[in-house]
Amino acid sequence: MKNLIILLLLISTLSLNTNTIDAQDYASNTDEVIENYKKRSPVYDYTETNLNNTDTIPDFDSKQNKLKISGIIYQSDGVTPAKDVILYFSQPDENGDYQMRKDEFRKRYVHHQGWVKTDTDGRYTIYTFMPGKYIRSKDLKKIHRIIKEPGKAEYEIAPFFFNDDPVIPDLTLACRAKAVRSMLRIEKEGNMLVATKDIKLNKDIKNL
Repeated sequence: MKNLIILLLLISTLSLNTNTIDAQDYASNTDEVIENYKKRSPVYDYTETNLNNTDTIPDFDSKQNKLKISGIIYQSDGVTPAKDVILYFSQPDENGDYQMRKDEFRKRYVHHQGWVKTDTDGRYTIYTFMPGKYIRSKDLKKIHRIIKEPGKAEYEIAPFFFNDDPVIPDLTLACRAKAVRSMLRIEKEGNMLVATKDIKLNKDIKNL
């Protein structure tokens, strides 16, 4: 009888230790998942179940200088429309400040951000507003961009710049030529600024 009691106590102890280890492993795995989430690119952080080819940036309705950007994303050949490509964009507010927020896992993100996913014709449309920059800053006004093609790693592309930026004449010829490739030429339609800009994908990005 004594031996039976000892055996039962031993089994109970082993079971308790196993449960403790499993709980520790679970907590460790959860922490690792959250940490990986915090480090990953914001191109993956959209909350919509299904992205579409049009998105509106937060606070759009309250901004004075509303801006519509549209175009076609092409494959690297510059001819074939690229379907199901995610374009992530983020920007400062009209004063040049990047308004930062934290989500439920305390990951920091830019408040003025959005995601579009191209349709079968490669088309995208963004409703945003004219970003600002710090006073006396030599930097250009910009909207940052990240591309995610199906089956490939994400990658940054040059920001959208603006042809009416007063800093442009002060740039070197090399910097000016580089900025022109992603420069938006702004026009006015009613009470909205509009720009059209096509994008050609990078052929050197490898598959996942």
